[in-house]
Amino acid sequence: MMQVIATAGHVDHGKSTLIRALTGIEPDRLDEEKQRGLTIDLGFAWTALPSGREVSFVDVPGHERFLGNMLAGLGPAPIVCFVIAADEGWQAQSSDHRDAIAALGIDQGLIVVTRADLAPDRVEQVIAEARTELARTGLAGAPAVGVSAVTGQGLDELRDLLDTVTRNARAPATDQRVRLWVDRAFSISGAGTVVTGTLTGGILRREDRLALCSADRSAEVVVRGLQSRGGSLEQLGPVSRAAVNLRGVSTEEIGRGDVLLTPDAWELVHLLDVRRSTGAFLEDAPQQLVAHIGTAAVGVRVRPLGPDHARLTLDRPLPLQLGDDLVLRSSGSHSVRNGVQVLDLDPPSLERRGDGARRRVVLEQMPLGGDLAVEVRRRGAVRASLLLRYGMTLPTPLPETVHRHGDWLVDSEAREGWTQQLGTLVAQHRRADPLTAGLPRKAAIDALALPDEALLDLVVAAAGLTQHEGRVRDADSGQDLGAAETGVRTLEERLARSPFAAPEADDLAALGLGPRELAAAAAQGRLLRLPDEVILLPAAPALAMRVLAALPQPFTTSEARQALATTRRVAIPLLEHLDSRGWTRRPDPGHREVMR
Repeated sequence: MMQVIATAGHVDHGKSTLIRALTGIEPDRLDEEKQRGLTIDLGFAWTALPSGREVSFVDVPGHERFLGNMLAGLGPAPIVCFVIAADEGWQAQSSDHRDAIAALGIDQGLIVVTRADLAPDRVEQVIAEARTELARTGLAGAPAVGVSAVTGQGLDELRDLLDTVTRNARAPATDQRVRLWVDRAFSISGAGTVVTGTLTGGILRREDRLALCSADRSAEVVVRGLQSRGGSLEQLGPVSRAAVNLRGVSTEEIGRGDVLLTPDAWELVHLLDVRRSTGAFLEDAPQQLVAHIGTAAVGVRVRPLGPDHARLTLDRPLPLQLGDDLVLRSSGSHSVRNGVQVLDLDPPSLERRGDGARRRVVLEQMPLGGDLAVEVRRRGAVRASLLLRYGMTLPTPLPETVHRHGDWLVDSEAREGWTQQLGTLVAQHRRADPLTAGLPRKAAIDALALPDEALLDLVVAAAGLTQHEGRVRDADSGQDLGAAETGVRTLEERLARSPFAAPEADDLAALGLGPRELAAAAAQGRLLRLPDEVILLPAAPALAMRVLAALPQPFTTSEARQALATTRRVAIPLLEHLDSRGWTRRPDPGHREVMR
């Protein structure tokens, strides 16, 4: 079992010193950090706990000027180690980091009071103070310990406490889709591009293909190699620090804030509706803010929808899911303004007067994570795969109002409405033109405003209609042909008595049957039209085969004509029709034979 813990706390309260004492690794990587004794960027270290459980640390800067870097470290971390110095107690950046934790929804961790050797009598007081300050987070009841990295006091107890916290942490899901936020990118001679990040769900394997979503482009990359805690691996699961050697991208093309994804499993979105979880009311929010998620920091335009809800438009699309926690802050601010949670990743447009107020009412009632029946109802139909990419769970069984048609989820009311509308359209089309072969599929799809043509099959079946050659029509194939109906019925009766006595042109004209009327009857399956306007019943080919099969094989056209008691005008196109269906063949130019 592996786990990742991020530090948090006021500048110079000993976060890096604590990590160094626990792991023996220097988390301050930059020369400037070592010279100034100040953490500027993210640091990384790891160790094995007494149980053998391995844990990695992400050390974040505490200074207010580096709030963005701090959020990049905290963002993907599932557990936080909140550090307060015994001799100074709660300070300004302690509050900033508390607000960040609350905004990110982090509710697993521990409280560590450092420099206990400098103020041993204050340890319990500082712990109590920390619990009070952390009351609005999930850490108010977190386990706490006082330590000194200088004397070693409390470090063994802290290791045991880390063991307990990581053992009791929520188990990560190995079957999740991968979303690895990149916090570093660099090049190694002979290996190429390497990125690091915290893997919180899913499994990475060598030779995996991943989708890269960056500020400038989207591309496919391949996992060339994997490392974690200094060792090479064939695969890596959560929760762990991952170093991923990539093929297909240069170091200049990837960096902090970019993200590696399971291909085709995420939807990139730039418009979303959110709910306030912490911080100031959204109705007073500035129009321009910066949104933090994972390691990304993206400019965002804010449209308030009441005190607790807003619509955000991101400067670049990100792979988000329902329930994601975002941090909002002003670009020039050193503190967190808001924590918000994603409610809707496919919100409706707000163009008409009063749309904002109506949308506010909807958002106030919307559950976090979405309501499947509601989401399907408001769209009429939606692809199940799209909702899964949004992070919505599809229950089994589906709600009674939701019906599945392939990948589509269809609302029962929408289906009923489409069904009634289509039935009316087909009837109107039929009354307007009795000779029509049916309503064209495209006309039906456009009239119903169906989101996909595949849904028409569902609606046609529900309406009790049929489809033939790209047209929708009544299920009764013997529909009335209007003024041509009498002529067609008369012709059907004649051909029933003499199946191969095709009418001449004068006979058809006398019956009032021109090309259009004959085409309509043929489209209904009532007549068979052969070349040169030879008109027979649809059963004529099968009847002819019975007669021809009784002849000595092979036979001539003349022999076939005589056996069928018909004319050459009828026999030749009929025989060619049988040839085209593979029922007969020509062993030589003068003969045919029945295929057996």
